[in-house]
Amino acid sequence: MAKRSCMSTPGRGVPRPPQGPRRGAFVALGASNCLRSGRAKVALPLSKVYGVLEPGPVVLLTTVHRGRRNVMAMSWHTMLEFEPPPVGCIVSGRHYSFDALKATRQCVLNVPTVELAAKVVGCGNSSGRRVDKFERFGLTAAPAATVDAPLIAECYANLECRVVDTRLVNRYNFFVLEVSKAWIDPQNKEPRTLHHRGRGVFMVAGETIKLASRAK
Repeated sequence: MAKRSCMSTPGRGVPRPPQGPRRGAFVALGASNCLRSGRAKVALPLSKVYGVLEPGPVVLLTTVHRGRRNVMAMSWHTMLEFEPPPVGCIVSGRHYSFDALKATRQCVLNVPTVELAAKVVGCGNSSGRRVDKFERFGLTAAPAATVDAPLIAECYANLECRVVDTRLVNRYNFFVLEVSKAWIDPQNKEPRTLHHRGRGVFMVAGETIKLASRAK
């Protein structure tokens, strides 16, 4: 007796026509669905899409304006080109750093690792209008080479940036930065960076793999 196929009609061995997924679920057809019976996907609330597509490591954006320095935790950013490296980022108009960034057109993107997780959350949960976050969270300000904003010495990497495009700021709070100088800790070969998935949940960078590729 012939073995029944997952895709066949009983007793005929003829492929079944594709059927649409149930409302609110995505059902993968084929052998993989046979092996994972009962693992149908369910609809994800749109408010949680960010946690799936989070763009990269959490950074600490530093600015200085009118003699007042500040640190802002930020995770909405994206690379736009290889070199010179432009970076797009969203800084809400509600944040204290927004006015400083818009006025000075300078900042530093500091990349922390998991060892600084508590300080990162602390920076994200407090406002520079009321506290000096460098003092409050024990962060060390170091001078930058090309901008007035300070580096955070404890961070794994520091990217000195200048704002080069503000055309999307009014509509999306989207700034385009260009990295003018980059610093990295050469001793940290496998940085365990933080990746925000929403509401205090973070994923930590883990295993690194290298595959043959022609991509840059």
